[in-house]
Amino acid sequence: MNQDNHALILIVDDNPINLQMMAGFFKHQNFLVAVAKDGMSALNYVRKKKPDILLLDIVMPEMDGYEVCRRLKAQEDLKDIPVIFLSARNDTADKVKGFECGGVDYIIKPFQKEEILARVNTHLQLKFAREELMIAKEAAESANKAKSTFIANTSHELRTPLNAIIGYSEMLEEEAEESGNEAFIPDLRKINAAGKHLLGLINDILDLSKIEAGKMTLFLEPFDVSKQIEDIVSMVTPLIEKNANTLRLNCADNLGKITADQVKTRQVLFNLLSNASKFTENGIIELQAKRSDDMMIFKVTDSGIGMTPQQISKLYQPFMQGDDSTTRKYGGTGLGLTISRKFCQMMGGDIAVESEEGKGSTFTVRLPADAGALKAVPKTVKGAEPELRDKRARTVLVIDDDPTIQELMKRTYQKEDFVIVTTSGGKEGLKLAKELKPDVITLDVMMPDMDGWAVLSALKADPETVEIPVIMLTIVDDKNTGFALGASDYITKPIDRKRLSGVIKKYCDNASQVLVVEDDDATREMFCRLVEKEGAPAIPAENGRIALEYMAKYTPSLILLDLMMPEIDGFQFVEEVRKHEIWQKIPIVVITAKDITAEDKLRLNGYVAKVLQKGTYTRDELLGMVRNLLNT
Repeated sequence: MNQDNHALILIVDDNPINLQMMAGFFKHQNFLVAVAKDGMSALNYVRKKKPDILLLDIVMPEMDGYEVCRRLKAQEDLKDIPVIFLSARNDTADKVKGFECGGVDYIIKPFQKEEILARVNTHLQLKFAREELMIAKEAAESANKAKSTFIANTSHELRTPLNAIIGYSEMLEEEAEESGNEAFIPDLRKINAAGKHLLGLINDILDLSKIEAGKMTLFLEPFDVSKQIEDIVSMVTPLIEKNANTLRLNCADNLGKITADQVKTRQVLFNLLSNASKFTENGIIELQAKRSDDMMIFKVTDSGIGMTPQQISKLYQPFMQGDDSTTRKYGGTGLGLTISRKFCQMMGGDIAVESEEGKGSTFTVRLPADAGALKAVPKTVKGAEPELRDKRARTVLVIDDDPTIQELMKRTYQKEDFVIVTTSGGKEGLKLAKELKPDVITLDVMMPDMDGWAVLSALKADPETVEIPVIMLTIVDDKNTGFALGASDYITKPIDRKRLSGVIKKYCDNASQVLVVEDDDATREMFCRLVEKEGAPAIPAENGRIALEYMAKYTPSLILLDLMMPEIDGFQFVEEVRKHEIWQKIPIVVITAKDITAEDKLRLNGYVAKVLQKGTYTRDELLGMVRNLLNT
């Protein structure tokens, strides 16, 4: 970037005397000067060498100054050059036209040299300041991206040993109980609790990172507020009782349902109640809930230590607590309230606080009763009513916003004596899936209120719908269709032992072999022990290449697969496995510390029975696929 006293000025004027006079003046001021006698010459020069500022006459033959400015501003790489018009025209309309064309200033001829010098310097300073700001913005964005990448990678590296700590402590506690070594159990529980505490910290940091990066998403759904309060109370009761506190509920009778992100709402209220429990001893903690117009209001009040105005002022800053003494005495990271407030703001609400030192605090959460009010509303459901359908009939739930596809599905399936229920919205589809428990779901990917992948994730996160086969119908191109590689399931680390045990029992019998593909030695050994504890032989493989070499000789009944590995990672492994017909029916369970992205889901497609590209399958192929799924 040129400094102000070495900035390059392009002067455009069809009068040679004006050009000579202005060029001489600015050269004496230590500027670099270029001149052009008409508009076309000026544009040609600018394309070759970009000036820092342009002084432009208006009245010129062939192309006037207004047109030169318009063409300049129409080019992405040139539009940021400041243009100062120089003209004898003094009418307001001429000045306005100059600014409308993109000029930054308008100077009337004849002009004073001191005036034009001052204006040129001002606009150059503004230009250089904008450029520096843009560089700083790009550097900040790059740093933020690097931070997010670092946190994501670090979380994987932290979760892997945490998986071993939590998993081994649970196994050892179970073995200690079975062998009668009860003296070890308290210590093992402390190790397990410490591991889970550290996991909670990592998850908080990841949540904050996602929020700051704009990658945190909401899943808005209607849910019963009273039922959620009951669930939260059962979760928080041990913390309340730990410090000999008493919990009081003051909830209105007409709470009903609200539409919000149920998980994040629960997390907010649980965080506020757990904080109240931590900072209160032998006191009262009260949870209030009521409706006010179109808002749902929750209040958490405690009789604890309270806060000073200074402490309140930095309450929502990440990693900040009241002061150092508070952190030393009560622990914590200072992230909970930051994340809770951001969750509320994402849902269109907020958190407010009132507090007095030594007397306690009141946190008020205000959330819209319908955070999804502006979202697209699904059309009315067509087809058989749930209570009227034959319980013995095979049911197909069609979730697709295209009426033509809905009608085609109805006509196709009804000839086979299937009960058909159709809906055009993802949210309504989730509700129907829970109510009907259909035998098969066909699911469109592109829908207005909630896309198919979000619906799929919700279906597979719900124990009531997790086992329902799903056929995805998509208009994505062949590349994305090819990502449907057929992983059967995925579990995040640290693993839920009951979940893993259920998966093993689902796919294996006592004679089955389970191939464990994991590069971390401790985690691989732990998985093998868990598998063998379920009565199935475990075959360890430290990476994808070794696993493929084993499979060339023996065919396992189940594969437990880590995603992040050297040589051949989990994605490449799945792709290679699905190339071989003999291996295509082997269920693969992905066990990973990596956050599963939408692209990862496309590649692994963990819960999808099949992905079909719209327009590439025949009626008989679709019907045959549904029939096969219904008969399995």
